[in-house]
Amino acid sequence: MEKIRHDLRLSETITPFGVGAIVDVRGESLIAPDTSWWDKKYCPEISCERLLARLGPGTLRQPPTHAGHAGKDTAALLYWRFPAWRFCERCSKLSKMTGKRHGKWSNTCECGGLLVPMRYIAICEQGSHAQDVPWFQWAHRGREAALDDAVRFCQSYKELRFERLSGQGEGLASLRVKCYGCGHARSLAELVTKDALQRDGLHCAGRQPWEPKDPTKKPCNHRLVAVQRGATGNYIAERISALDIPEERPQSAEIADKVRGHDYFKRLVADNGGPQAEMIAGWIADELGVAPKTVLEIAAGGDVPDDDDVLLDLKDGEWAAFLKKLDSGRDRTGGDFVVDGWSLKTTSGPESLVSRIAGVGQVHRVREVTALRGFRRYSAEADRITADLGVNHQKFPTYPAMEMFGEGIFLRFDEDKLAQWETQPGVQARAGILLKRRAGIAWADRLDVPEPRYIALHTLSHLLIRRLAYASGYASASLQERIYANSDRKDKTAGILIFTAAGDVQGTLGGLVRLGRPEKLIPLLVSALDDADVCSNDPVCIERDKQGSSQLNLSACHGCSLVSETSCETGNRLLDRQLLLGGGGVVGFLDGVLAEVRQATGAGREDPVFRL
Repeated sequence: MEKIRHDLRLSETITPFGVGAIVDVRGESLIAPDTSWWDKKYCPEISCERLLARLGPGTLRQPPTHAGHAGKDTAALLYWRFPAWRFCERCSKLSKMTGKRHGKWSNTCECGGLLVPMRYIAICEQGSHAQDVPWFQWAHRGREAALDDAVRFCQSYKELRFERLSGQGEGLASLRVKCYGCGHARSLAELVTKDALQRDGLHCAGRQPWEPKDPTKKPCNHRLVAVQRGATGNYIAERISALDIPEERPQSAEIADKVRGHDYFKRLVADNGGPQAEMIAGWIADELGVAPKTVLEIAAGGDVPDDDDVLLDLKDGEWAAFLKKLDSGRDRTGGDFVVDGWSLKTTSGPESLVSRIAGVGQVHRVREVTALRGFRRYSAEADRITADLGVNHQKFPTYPAMEMFGEGIFLRFDEDKLAQWETQPGVQARAGILLKRRAGIAWADRLDVPEPRYIALHTLSHLLIRRLAYASGYASASLQERIYANSDRKDKTAGILIFTAAGDVQGTLGGLVRLGRPEKLIPLLVSALDDADVCSNDPVCIERDKQGSSQLNLSACHGCSLVSETSCETGNRLLDRQLLLGGGGVVGFLDGVLAEVRQATGAGREDPVFRL
């Protein structure tokens, strides 16, 4: 274990270089151990009751920030050297050799050459474990080695070399590991064949590189696979974020309380669906201004949500808080959640666009807390390893977390118009393509349900992020989205939040808030739609419905819709321009906006909101 003054940003210590990730620091290949190895005095605790209420008992702690070149007692993270096997770039010696020189850790060979980490490591297919390839054992196995006793019983542990053969091209066939004690050599091309390590009798150790051996731990029976050290599949982080806002009760819960408190409610329950139930429900509905169907569902006990999804539960509370802010107008409360609400009733612009936006919020200040729950290796279907593997990790784990103060823009869309649009057969059929693909991928259930409203609003969010990168002063990667689009909840959601996501700053530039005023936002939305109307990859892009990771995008590519993966909450998946702008016989949610703008422009209108 070595204490290294790292050059990582704070946000990078959560992802992509969080617990369990391999990171190159100052020429070394290192891996970050779990939070039980952290020195807690350098890791301040972060408070976010909303997030912990969903994660369960535990602690949120922030990793040490940039250590720079300060003294010995400055904050730092601990790292394990991984892979431990390295070869000398001068003499090609392959070993686990390490030690100190003049009191400092040395990364040089006895001959003075620099030690370079081996390119390949071994990963468990299902258990998400990682380990070094046991190069000495591997080099002395194989079909030829089984027939040679000198090779099978070789003990020349210091005679291993990693060599490149001239005249063999640039592939793995030109790389080999050779023992100069017995003379046996194997090409790295044999390492990556199917079931290669299993045939050689090499098994998973059932632990992470920094974990000590535990004889009481059950062995891991899953297969080992040799993969490149820098492969993206070696580390798949699972993080969750929450906005630190006053937890507001959803409107459905408040309506349920009013219904239960009505004088006639006991009579309704006593009738138990009898002949007078609809009449009594109608009386209650008329007085409270709700639908009779809602009253009957509450009386039957149907107002309790049956979905325990953590992220959806967090979004429900956030949605209710935003609605309250929008209804309040100018926000003078202060704190870490300040939102000015705006109505578009008096805003000029394309009617087909303005009529579909129910409200806009200028988010002057918002606090987001992001926590790393754990990680997976090899594939998204593998087992999740928690971020804390200490003794008490099951009862009271420590989650790596980061807080960010930013600003943003919130848009709420008209529920009635959205619901009317998404019931169209063509719209349902288009979204059904992604629904079917999502159902066929085991790990895709961790993504949002790609119903029509989600796909359309998600695509609009990407287009707006790309346009805001030109106008706000923030880079595209510094912006982040949060999509509220679910029709299965008691409180149906239909909105998007775009906010700053620079985790290493404690302030904002004000660029997003300035653009959140309706008279500035409407022209930006029109420009964003115009940008995506014709993609540089058309007609290929608009006519294809198999794009993106795991083919979870329809008409959406890098030329028109994709943004930085750190900005997207689904990793640039579940996007389609047709469900937003229309095309191919599908009516888009904002279909007709650009036609209206162009017609007004052709008629000579001088209103700037109609300019493209």
